[in-house]
Amino acid sequence: MEKITQNQAPGMEGAMARWYARQRASAPQIAAVRRYAAQVTAGLPAGADVLEVAPGPGYLAVEMARLGCAVTALDLSRTFVEITADNARRAGVRVDVRHGDAADLPFPGGSFDLVVCQAAFKNFGRPVRALDEMHRVLRSGGTAVIHDMSREASRADIDEEVRGMGLTPLNSFMTKVPLLALRRRAYSRGLFARLAAESAFGTCEIRTEGISVEVRLTRPA
Repeated sequence: MEKITQNQAPGMEGAMARWYARQRASAPQIAAVRRYAAQVTAGLPAGADVLEVAPGPGYLAVEMARLGCAVTALDLSRTFVEITADNARRAGVRVDVRHGDAADLPFPGGSFDLVVCQAAFKNFGRPVRALDEMHRVLRSGGTAVIHDMSREASRADIDEEVRGMGLTPLNSFMTKVPLLALRRRAYSRGLFARLAAESAFGTCEIRTEGISVEVRLTRPA
């Protein structure tokens, strides 16, 4: 049986966080974020309350705010909190950016219509607790969407992903190496199903494509 890792990954701060933010800002990646923002918020009412957990540099939070959502973003990295707030100001949109832990969300129950977590869930030290917190802050009928790297991604999948990022050869190499390492920390479909079963959600829907896995968890109406 596959093992569920419970160790907290080292947080990104300072120069490393700023380097990561620059690498994620290429035109192809921002275009992909814009498409994903439209996809993940499709069907929400105007002004829907959306929480992004661990937004990193905040590009997705900004794009969801551009679409008219009331976006809150929470990150454990103080550097990413600063970067997200700066990016929202430059974009001319409002994002309520908070510092905090995914396993202890500082919001009342039933606060959000949608919770999104992209490229970060594999780093959470208490994954079931994080899912329970997402369940708690969702309104009835609300959905949590986790989009992350899949443990089942092949090296060819990773090569293809990095080729599409529009990076320089050096930065492509510097991006590919950590992705290969992160794959060992990532979850497979089976592990995500186990986590969902252990959480307050109880069940989930899972889809994989390329290096990515998307998990949808709904709080029943």
